[in-house]
Amino acid sequence: MLPNFNENLQKYAELLVAKGINVQSGDWVKMTIAVDQAPLARLITTEAYALGAEKVIVKWSDDQITKQHYLHQSEKVLTSIPQYEIEESEDHVLNHRVCRLSILSNDPNLLNEVDPDKVAAYQKVVGKAFKAQRVATQNDDLKWTVAAAAGADWASNVFPDIKTSEEQVDALWDQIFKTCRIYHDDPVAVWNEHKETLKEKATKLNDIQFDALHYTAPGTDLTLGLPKNHIWQSAESYDPKGVEFIANMPTEEVFTAPDTHRMDGVVVSTKPLSYAGTLIEGIEVHFKDGKITDISAERGDATIKKLVADNEGATGLGEVALVPDPSPISQSGITFFETLFDENASNHLAIGAAYPTTIQGGTKMSEEELQEHGMNVSTTHVDFMIGSDKMDIDGIKKDGTAVPIFRNGDWAI
Repeated sequence: MLPNFNENLQKYAELLVAKGINVQSGDWVKMTIAVDQAPLARLITTEAYALGAEKVIVKWSDDQITKQHYLHQSEKVLTSIPQYEIEESEDHVLNHRVCRLSILSNDPNLLNEVDPDKVAAYQKVVGKAFKAQRVATQNDDLKWTVAAAAGADWASNVFPDIKTSEEQVDALWDQIFKTCRIYHDDPVAVWNEHKETLKEKATKLNDIQFDALHYTAPGTDLTLGLPKNHIWQSAESYDPKGVEFIANMPTEEVFTAPDTHRMDGVVVSTKPLSYAGTLIEGIEVHFKDGKITDISAERGDATIKKLVADNEGATGLGEVALVPDPSPISQSGITFFETLFDENASNHLAIGAAYPTTIQGGTKMSEEELQEHGMNVSTTHVDFMIGSDKMDIDGIKKDGTAVPIFRNGDWAI
């Protein structure tokens, strides 16, 4: 076992509750977590109540049971979401503004054996059924945090050369603790310093208000327009009461929404994407006049094609995120096969919905108004990684002037 593992797991639970979702007196908390992470779940529950949470709800999952559902339920049964689950979700969102804490630990190859049509059908139905929860999260109407725990199957993918499962899990926990700054004496203080560093970059970009971004790298030549009055965001977010929370732990990104009407060129991925239990590699995407006109992958081609074809708004992009290649996660040299980590090692884009918080007044706009302002509206949001130490990015001003933002994968602004 890692030295001082229990002590560090306790510090991790405290960080997720106090800094991640930032539990306040009277809050309701809903945690989704795998059954084999029960020790962490117990610590989080204890910490949430200690900070004054009124109710903590735990939604358990199990990879192998999930896989059996996909393999043996018919598509009709699998995609029949009970009305009581939808009503419960809406009640949590509308009546209680439940803080959401999602702890990821899934096997990235879990559903490789499952028919991609069935996976795509389920993802599409879930996106529609739980729209209220998705919209509330994207609008920051409630506090939410996505974090991770070291699952054995996930760890075996990340560290296949380590001999035993126990050592693999230890190695993954070590990386989670490092990237979430748990080994520091005061992780919350270090996180406060880190978010200020990211905020400085976001402020510079917001002050300039570029009209477009131009990406160049091996296999990539892409121009993305930016909406008028777009907002670059960084680590911290705020709920309607002005309470700060951190949506992703770890995070190294500064992000906004592209103008979904102005996207042209080609981009290739630089890291694997684990989506809906399927590993996708070697993605190539072509854009013209604001739409994906062709998408393919060397591995997982059927799944990525169905993602774009079968989900409303999935021919557009909803997020553009800047992450320097010298970031700690990138420099670790580890591919995590989990977007939460891999997106924080690399510049990335998101197929699907834009966050209304990334344009002035966006949270007050209807879907039609968002689209008019260049914000993509979709039932899905899936990040894929495109950055490397060979990527240059220019900010294009209204007059056509190009200003270096990234050179060789690092900040130049």
